[in-house]
Amino acid sequence: MAASEKSDLKEQVALLPLSPGVYQFVDRRGTVIYVGKAKSLRKRVSSYFVQSKEHSAKVRVLVRQIAAIRHIVVGSETDALLLENSLIKSLQPRYNILLKDDKTYPWIVVRREAFPRVQSTRTLLRDGSQYFGPYGSVMMQRSVLDFIREVVPLRTCKLNLSPEQIARGRYSVCLQYHLGNCKGPCVGLQSEEEYARQVELVVSVLRGDLRPVRQYLEGEMERAAEELRFEAAQRYKQRLNALDNYAGRSVIVSARIVDVDVFSLLPDDDAAWCNFVRIRHGSVVGVSTVKLSTGVGADERDMLTLAIQHIVEHIAGGELAREVIVPFLPSTTLLFDGVTFTVPKRGEKLDLLEFSRKSARIYRAEQLRNLEIRNPERYTERLLNALQKELRLDRPPRHIECFDNSNLQGAHPVASCVVFRDGKPSRKEYRHFNIRTVEGPDDYASMREVVFRRYTRLMAEGAELPDLVIADGGKGQMGVIHEVLERLGLDIPIAGLAKDDRHRTSELYCGFPPLLVGVRPTSPLFHFLTHIQDEVHRFAVSFHRQKRSKDFIHSELERIEGVGERTIRTLLRHFRTVEKVRTAPAEELSALVGPAKAKKILAYFGR
Repeated sequence: MAASEKSDLKEQVALLPLSPGVYQFVDRRGTVIYVGKAKSLRKRVSSYFVQSKEHSAKVRVLVRQIAAIRHIVVGSETDALLLENSLIKSLQPRYNILLKDDKTYPWIVVRREAFPRVQSTRTLLRDGSQYFGPYGSVMMQRSVLDFIREVVPLRTCKLNLSPEQIARGRYSVCLQYHLGNCKGPCVGLQSEEEYARQVELVVSVLRGDLRPVRQYLEGEMERAAEELRFEAAQRYKQRLNALDNYAGRSVIVSARIVDVDVFSLLPDDDAAWCNFVRIRHGSVVGVSTVKLSTGVGADERDMLTLAIQHIVEHIAGGELAREVIVPFLPSTTLLFDGVTFTVPKRGEKLDLLEFSRKSARIYRAEQLRNLEIRNPERYTERLLNALQKELRLDRPPRHIECFDNSNLQGAHPVASCVVFRDGKPSRKEYRHFNIRTVEGPDDYASMREVVFRRYTRLMAEGAELPDLVIADGGKGQMGVIHEVLERLGLDIPIAGLAKDDRHRTSELYCGFPPLLVGVRPTSPLFHFLTHIQDEVHRFAVSFHRQKRSKDFIHSELERIEGVGERTIRTLLRHFRTVEKVRTAPAEELSALVGPAKAKKILAYFGR
């Protein structure tokens, strides 16, 4: 930013009023890049231009792009909130909280037409039809549609069943009629009134209320039995069984919680996921998740408000239940007339909120998996940025090294170092170490030797040093590594991965003195760190087994009197294994090591 531009912006800030209002940051092309609200415009806007460690990288980038400041004064903070919301929707500024949901959810639609069809759709049209959902998966939607078609006989054809077309007598019944899945409205065998009653039954099912359709089926079954139409009575009984099976499969929440909507928010580094669960008549009838870009200075209460508005307008059919369960109150409740927001502390409502959070976590995991497949570079960048943020590093750790020891009751002590670059194993840089200076099982002393040897050599060679060193252990191993690095005059960040009683990675530590980092064990970041730990452990154990096996072979042949190291190497180079030496013909042994040594080998193996 040029000095003249900076001076001009300072003048604009100084002229701002102390009144509540909305401010807009404009870039050099005249595009509004950020919209914000303020209780005091001058105080709020001036805070962006004050040097502060609290400013995120995104805020610093935003400030560098500001060329002009616009503002609108309003009468109250509430008016500022409403105006800000309206401007963000219309302008879609780059650095505000924005909805990034590109997913189209499956719905079930009851068409507005003569003899309405019940169908699957992913498009909501303002055509007077009734839409139900959205459903969290196509499988869930199909199971509902299959149940409806099994229990309530409605048409599935695409015919125009207007009264005029039916009266012309151009249609004939199809296979569905003969199977009992349709009552033949196309040929006048079913009236519009009777068909409409059956559509109402379907609508009640889609709203989560199974009582009307149960009463209808029971009544029809009894009537058919009284009239001695036993085949028809059996069909109704089968449909009642299907109803019972469907009720058993559906997610019944509570007999006491009837109609509520549930929202949860799952913030992440540069995004947030808001999950919506709709409960009607005690059953879950809709689940969906939307993704938001967090923007600059993102507040969770503002994000929740925006997400609820979006879901109400585009997913929830323009209405909310009278009671809405949320993890915390949105930034304003004035936008939602007649709605009571509940923040549960215990009981069934808290269980519902946890169900919503779990759905959001599952959706986020799916999105990240898709990102890893479609754009692995972007996925890796997210992981490294998240690691930088959690460990409070100066830069993303693109070069990571992790150490581990391995020994069996002090025998054959070895260690290993694995290297990860840009989130991927760099196997050509893996290194094994034989412990030289430590007697007995002393993991700390072994770690001290290995780390000293590793970084002394890298410094001597002028090689690149890592951005992060990870110890496969807790605070003790971190302390040893810190001691060595300090002795070498190196300032390399340190992290430690500790295991629980069941030998599972459970905690992440960083810095010195080590501090516990609150990373969720289910997060992609924790899985990435666990992968590093598993890799260094695998590499150390494989080397230890290899050395142990080699030592066993040598020790077996070394027991033979008169057979030295050179003879052992000759035998193993030729025969490969001790077993083949044991069973080798005397002539072959004599030709290889001479008759005298061959005689001793044969005698040792009892031959």
